[in-house]
Amino acid sequence: MQKEEIRRSFVGRDFLKLLDFTPEEIEYLVDLAADFKEKKKAHILTDHLRGRNVALIFEKTSTRTRSSFEVAAHDLGMGTTYLDPSSSQIGKKESTADTARVLAGMFDGIEYRGYGQEIVEELAKYSKVPVWNGLTNEFHPTQMLADLLTIRETFGTLKGIKLAYFGDARYNTGNSLMVVCAKMGMHVALCAPKKYFPDPELVKTCEEIAATTGGSVLLTEDLEEAARGAKVLYTDVWVSMGEPAEIWKERLRDLVPYQVNSALMAMADKDAVFMHCLPAFHDQGTGVGREIFEKYGYSELEVTDEVFESEQSVVFQEAENRMHTIKAVMAATLGYE
Repeated sequence: MQKEEIRRSFVGRDFLKLLDFTPEEIEYLVDLAADFKEKKKAHILTDHLRGRNVALIFEKTSTRTRSSFEVAAHDLGMGTTYLDPSSSQIGKKESTADTARVLAGMFDGIEYRGYGQEIVEELAKYSKVPVWNGLTNEFHPTQMLADLLTIRETFGTLKGIKLAYFGDARYNTGNSLMVVCAKMGMHVALCAPKKYFPDPELVKTCEEIAATTGGSVLLTEDLEEAARGAKVLYTDVWVSMGEPAEIWKERLRDLVPYQVNSALMAMADKDAVFMHCLPAFHDQGTGVGREIFEKYGYSELEVTDEVFESEQSVVFQEAENRMHTIKAVMAATLGYE
């Protein structure tokens, strides 16, 4: 499909999970994000969507996702309305279907960040305007675009790159990394205790995709097997938002051996970088970090401060790229020219 055909095909589409998009379409969004980033650095205005407005539904709070959507929308010339759990009736006094139809009559696009994938899928079903997934329990597609842009900026390519993920691989980050690496012909290794492996059906789907793109999917408990030859070592927090505090004890016991530290980095490629979708518990600079230290004695969790603050860490470049890639998603689906 030619670039112009891809551009036209995006207009009016939802952005719910990367399983819905071809490798060429994903690459198009990364290219568009790179172009937007270059223009922003050069202070070139991109406010071609003046007069449009978007609704941002946040059932789970966020620093990067909210900031990215709001700044990106502003750069495109759009207005934003932020709806948090206390200012939205979605799922409480008003059904998801009714919310979608109400907001679609007032806004040109709707972002949702919250719980089950079925919620954002239902929003999209009943909305006549594009719906964007800012994060669900199962998938985190905007984060993946930022990760792809960061990897390509670092290594100049995506094809053939090996990414190793360590920690709880059952939820949105592990699932989405597996999907996007399979789609883009990359090699992904998910390293975790077996009970933290992703859903077998999704693994099978990704293996089938990887077989057509030249990528591969590996699930392993072996740290060295996962890290060997990896250009990217990636991790995420061990307890997801909304999970009860008592889960910490079990997760710490199970996942401490999978912490990304200097010894693990040394097992990877000599040019390897460290990535994390943030926030990260790498010191006691957070309330949660201090609480964990007081209860369990761990001063660092999924990544050590040494790795997080090292020259190999590209986490803040990755965080910035959230905004550029989210801008690309909104622009593409709203018909930016």
